[in-house]
Amino acid sequence: MAQASVARKNKKISDNMKTSAFLSPALIVLLIFFITPMILTIVFSFTNLALTGSQASNLEFIGFENFVRMFQDSNLYNAIALTLVFVLFSAILGQCLLGFLLAFFMKGKHPSVRRFVGISVIAAWVTPEIVVAFCWVVFLGDSGTLNNIIAYFSSIPPIAFLFEYPMVSVVVANIWRGTAFSMMAFQTALDDIPVEIEEAATIDGASRWKSVTSITIPMVKGTFTTNLMLVTLQTLGVFTLIFAMTGGGPGNRTMALPVYMYQQAFVSYQLGYGTAISLVILLIGAVFSLIYMKFLRVKI
Repeated sequence: MAQASVARKNKKISDNMKTSAFLSPALIVLLIFFITPMILTIVFSFTNLALTGSQASNLEFIGFENFVRMFQDSNLYNAIALTLVFVLFSAILGQCLLGFLLAFFMKGKHPSVRRFVGISVIAAWVTPEIVVAFCWVVFLGDSGTLNNIIAYFSSIPPIAFLFEYPMVSVVVANIWRGTAFSMMAFQTALDDIPVEIEEAATIDGASRWKSVTSITIPMVKGTFTTNLMLVTLQTLGVFTLIFAMTGGGPGNRTMALPVYMYQQAFVSYQLGYGTAISLVILLIGAVFSLIYMKFLRVKI
């Protein structure tokens, strides 16, 4: 009996060692490229780290000075407000909702129609962000494609979209680029809904709207939560698109947190303050994730 118990313990230890050996490469990569940078970001946010000047050679721990400075920085509050607006209209009402609608209306359609729509939407998603930005600058420019179309059908003078409607411009550009991810996620979830359930609801006299609200949406609620979190976190970190299209301007009308963080860290050379701002982005992402899981009641 004792020998059997010892044998089981030895086998368990052997299995644990094999599991650890198989997982160790992934854990090492995770430690190097995720955990270590996160720890350094937190540490540097409590320092006076800078790229130039005396602070560049004399790194000091300054406690909560960067965070006190943030609370007194009106530009930071403006950046937070613009970031929330950008996320709301670009990620939640834009990419997620539009992606669901595209996937919903494509369900059951002829494969050629689904293929054409899918390729058209995915083409924008696989295009590099900097290329997308320049495409929209050309499209929305004073003498760009959109103004030429407007001039062809009316006598309205050219509109400086990037100057008069900068936030609308970057929101539309980001929706155009990122909707494909949501569409593909919802397509998979919708295709997994058994046809028999929808047919039974139709036979029972359920309207189209009732079927969608009572069957379709509840059955893809998990996909909604996951997609919302992923799209929100991705949109919170959008930098290249905004910076290439507007540079955060005109003025500070598109100065979202990633752009403001870049300006403080690499234009003003205050890396310590820039890393402190990055923690604000991380905090906002965590709050959004908790809200999604709370109100959609999905455990992940």
